[in-house]
Amino acid sequence: MGCGRVGASLATQLEEQGHSVAVLDQNPDAFRRLPEDFSGQRVTGLGFDRDALSQTGIEDAHGFAAVSNGDNSNILAARVARETFGVEHVVARIYDQRRAEVYERLGIPTVATVRWTADQMLRRLLPTGGVADFRDRSGQVALVQVDVHDGWVGRPVTALEAASGARAAYLTRRGSAFLPDVRTVLQDGDVLHVLARTDAVERAGRIAGSPPPEED
Repeated sequence: MGCGRVGASLATQLEEQGHSVAVLDQNPDAFRRLPEDFSGQRVTGLGFDRDALSQTGIEDAHGFAAVSNGDNSNILAARVARETFGVEHVVARIYDQRRAEVYERLGIPTVATVRWTADQMLRRLLPTGGVADFRDRSGQVALVQVDVHDGWVGRPVTALEAASGARAAYLTRRGSAFLPDVRTVLQDGDVLHVLARTDAVERAGRIAGSPPPEED
C-alpha cells in the first residue's frame, strides 16, 4: 500500500525475485513510478478500504507492506490486513518514533523511518557499537556490531563475552558468517555482532573496543 519511491522500489524488487505483487494507491498517477515492464496489479483506492484491498487479492497474500506517507493510514491499513484478512506477515512504515514503539508492543512490526535514517547516518559518522541492528519488540534486547580491539585477537570469544556481559551472536570472517562456539578464537579482521541488554550496549561496545584486561 503506497506507490511512492519506497513502495515502487519494494514492489519492483519483489517482482524481480519472482513474487506476484499488487500495488494499492489512492492516486493513479503514483503508478508512473513503477517500471514499464511491471506486470503486477495496480489498484486505485484507499489502503484501509476493504473493497480496495479485496481487489488486490489480499485474501491469498503472504505479506502486506503499508508504506504510504501517512502514519495513521499505514497503521490502519496494517491492522485491517492482519485482523480482517488474516495476513500473517504485515509491516508498517512509521515516521513518529513514539508511535512505532507503541505499535511494536501491540505486535505490529514497524519501520520507523526517522530512526532508521538517523541510525544509518550514525553508522557512517561514528565507530560501530552504538547503533542497534535489531531491537526486540520490548526494546530490552539489542543486536549490535562492535569494533574488536586488536588486543582481543588470538583470545577466545568467550573471554570477550565474560568481560563485556554480551553474548556473541555471530562472526563474519573473510566474508562468511558463522555462529561462534566455545572453541572460537578471534582473528584479525573479524566482524562481531553481539546480543546485549539495550542499557548495556554502550558498555559492551566500549569493552570490545578496548584492550582486554591483563591476566593474573
